[in-house]
Amino acid sequence: MKARNTSDAAGNEPRPRTDERLRAGDSPLPRPAGPERPRRLRRSIGVRRMVRETRLAAADLIYPLFVEENRSEPYPIASMPGVARLSVGDAAAEAERACALGIPAVLLFGIPRTKDPGGYGSYAPNGVVQQAIAAIKDRVPDLIVITDVCLCEYTDHGHCGVLNRHKQPQPYAALPAEYVLNDETLAVLQRIAVSHAVAGADIVAPSGMIDGMIAAIRSALDEAGFADRSIMSYAVKYASAFYGPFREAADGAPQFGDRHTHQMDPANAREALREAVLDCREGADFLMVKPALAYLDVIYRLRQQYPELPLVAYNVSGEYSMVQAAGECGRLDAAAIQWEITTAIKRAGADLIISYAAPALAHSIANQD
Repeated sequence: MKARNTSDAAGNEPRPRTDERLRAGDSPLPRPAGPERPRRLRRSIGVRRMVRETRLAAADLIYPLFVEENRSEPYPIASMPGVARLSVGDAAAEAERACALGIPAVLLFGIPRTKDPGGYGSYAPNGVVQQAIAAIKDRVPDLIVITDVCLCEYTDHGHCGVLNRHKQPQPYAALPAEYVLNDETLAVLQRIAVSHAVAGADIVAPSGMIDGMIAAIRSALDEAGFADRSIMSYAVKYASAFYGPFREAADGAPQFGDRHTHQMDPANAREALREAVLDCREGADFLMVKPALAYLDVIYRLRQQYPELPLVAYNVSGEYSMVQAAGECGRLDAAAIQWEITTAIKRAGADLIISYAAPALAHSIANQD
């Protein structure tokens, strides 16, 4: 095959493209007479703000709330300074405070008065989350209410679905008694999601990493007349040790075993792309990575792979609590570190960040502006 002639009409070899010249150190711009001074763009706070590449806004934040049935006053979570279990009324008041700070959405987790093997309280018409949705919508109608769709807070065993030993009429002989059944759990998740939509939720967020959960919930919502309600998928949720404080807050720790059969291995990143593509095909409106800080590379990968979908990152309880603990003992400036972490999560590609520090961050943003 004849070689392609890349010379110009005068027989001269073409100059390399600009990006090739930059890599070779041959700038297309004349070099300054003196030394280069990138510090000129850092000389004052005004200049630094003007050229800042990643900007946090209160509108980037989602604020999680723990709502406990029959609670009359806030119950502080020892492992999560500044976070408490709230009554329905207190949750509505806290949601109103968040809205006033410019935070656009809250994420609700419910702690019922009683638990059972099947987690039946999760879809009760007058369940704790259903009550909280109604109370918040009555007080701040324009605030977006997102609800956790899972069973771990409602089952007496603390697992995210129906266990094999509770399968009716007969458990699967080939599976362990404590195995979380997939399709039987999907049927319950459908009921939870519809009950939340009936109560007024704007977005439902299935968090158990159960295969097929997005398709099942989308079908159930559509059939119930809620085709307008969004699904925020915990598409990439790792079986992480960073969830410890949350399990105290939500009273949802497994009573035995673990969640490694349905949540992702922390060592895997390529698998995250597979999980995300499945949820996209099933109709997810948002994708989420959880945890956030230890998985910035995964957030970045998903941002590159799915630029068209809103990407959410959950700065989880352990990530929050270790910053607070370091701040309390004087080792770190907790507020500054939290700001830096949240900025890093956004810089990695997250559009929205679920954060227990959302009110403090929003307050700082307002004062900075």
